[in-house]
Amino acid sequence: MPGQRLPEDRMLVEQLRLQLGNIGSSLVPTLVVAAILVWLLANEQNALALGLWCVVIVSLKLYLAWDARRLLAMQILPEQAPALMRRKMLLNLIDGAAWGALAWATLGTTSVAGSVLVVAVLAGVAGSSMSSLAPILPVFVVFAVSEGLVLGAKLWTLDDPAYKTLALVIALYLATLIGQARNGTRAARRAIALRFENLELIERLRVETEHAQAAHRDAEEANLAKSKFLAAASHDLRQPIHAQGLFLEVLARTPLTVPQQSALANARATWQASAEMLDTLLDFSRLEAGVVQPQNQVFALQPLLNRIENELAPQADVKGIVYRSRETHTWVDADPALVALILRNLVSNAIRYTERGGVLVGCRIRRDKVLVEVWDTGVGIDPSAYQEIFREFHQLGNVERDRRKGLGLGLAIAQGLARALGQQVTVDSVPGRGSVFRLSLPLARVGAAAGQGVRELPAHAGPSGPGHPFADVRVLVIDDDETVRAGMQQLLQSWGCSCDVADSIEEALDHARRRRPDMAIIDYRLREQRTGAGAAASLRAEFGHGLPMLLITGDTAPQRLREAMASGVPLLHKPVMPGELRRAMSYLLSGRTLDSSFAVLPGPGG
Repeated sequence: MPGQRLPEDRMLVEQLRLQLGNIGSSLVPTLVVAAILVWLLANEQNALALGLWCVVIVSLKLYLAWDARRLLAMQILPEQAPALMRRKMLLNLIDGAAWGALAWATLGTTSVAGSVLVVAVLAGVAGSSMSSLAPILPVFVVFAVSEGLVLGAKLWTLDDPAYKTLALVIALYLATLIGQARNGTRAARRAIALRFENLELIERLRVETEHAQAAHRDAEEANLAKSKFLAAASHDLRQPIHAQGLFLEVLARTPLTVPQQSALANARATWQASAEMLDTLLDFSRLEAGVVQPQNQVFALQPLLNRIENELAPQADVKGIVYRSRETHTWVDADPALVALILRNLVSNAIRYTERGGVLVGCRIRRDKVLVEVWDTGVGIDPSAYQEIFREFHQLGNVERDRRKGLGLGLAIAQGLARALGQQVTVDSVPGRGSVFRLSLPLARVGAAAGQGVRELPAHAGPSGPGHPFADVRVLVIDDDETVRAGMQQLLQSWGCSCDVADSIEEALDHARRRRPDMAIIDYRLREQRTGAGAAASLRAEFGHGLPMLLITGDTAPQRLREAMASGVPLLHKPVMPGELRRAMSYLLSGRTLDSSFAVLPGPGG
């Protein structure tokens, strides 16, 4: 309770406990001193009186020690403290008088040396009692005054001016002890108050720590609930949107009138926007799942920048702003797929928030680093918001949550992917004039790059034109959603494939045994808690590892993503772009191998 006084009764309880704790240490010295005095001072004149004094002192000290131990073992309540203090005062009044009675038992019946010893012992007893009784000043005052009056009375009765003078000196000595005891009481009270303040601070810290831990647990639970909700909502939305994309692709391959083609183009644009938003959620789930594993290689930046410009420049043209990439001959050592995804997010974000002027992408070399910079002349960002813009679902200037401005995940994804590469994305901005985002990448030597042989990204593999690229290819489709099975069957047949569809592993095996497939496309989440990984294992057991397979999933739960990645089967995510599916099929059917993270090249996030 910093800044507050401890209640007096509570303070008195602690003073009592402190004083009671001191009594035990004086028990043995008292017994020894009493025995020595009897041994040295006893004679025929005072033996009885001195023996009686010794019995009283020893009995009183034993009782005080027992009483102190008893009280310390029990809980002393604040309301009991005043009565206990009065009781202590009475006991110490008796104790002080008993010690003073030593003078009545010995002075006048012993030698001068014995008299000096008696006065010295009583003075020493008063001094030692001051240190043990000082926590409660009234208790010591009673003891000291009681002992002093009894001793002084005896000295005053002796017919010797020296003894009368000694009585005055003893009175002055006891007054000095009382002054010191007063200071000791103040020090004891300050120490007790400080101890309680420390205990209060420790308790506050404990409570605040518990609150912080509880808040942390609540935040983790909320984050887990958010991830579960995103995964469930994403999966449920992906199923119909995936099927819609399949049917739209089939419809696009049929004869249509001009108005029908216009309506189809609008429908495909709407589907594309929905698919990109879901892909953004998927990117975020991948980062949370920890399944983004960089595959570093040395590659030239310029071809990648060219691809991004070809892909995103039309968006700038629609807004009437300029998009430019400065030519660079720089090579870097990083994962090209992740770098591409980071830059897509940064460039699309720059275009989204720029209404006039343009966007410029360029590179700067800083020692062993390459800074890929995305400049824009957009709305700019206040320096106080630099940290906030990299938080998930955070957008500046989009209170109304306009879906055309995305989901607020693009920069969070870019920063998360940069961290996966061991790098970072930084920002500098002037509100109202524009911003520059910088991605730091390790610089590679051109000589080292030439020796590695840079591979093309798999997203460019396979035929991309219309026609029938898969004539006479038999594909087995396993999916428990009837609409998706129908859409997939029609799309594959429009590409020239023969297609068998099944909603369970058993039905799929039955089809495969009658007509061996050239390839299997398997949904990851099947009925009865079964998975596409289990279906792939069953097909491998039947036909060996040479059968090309693709997993397709709409599930973005981190645990499901890790399980799917662990299966070793290439993974595509619903809604699957028909062109992406066609490229993946062509790549696998040509005998080449894709790792399970094939689909790490979705569109830009918002």
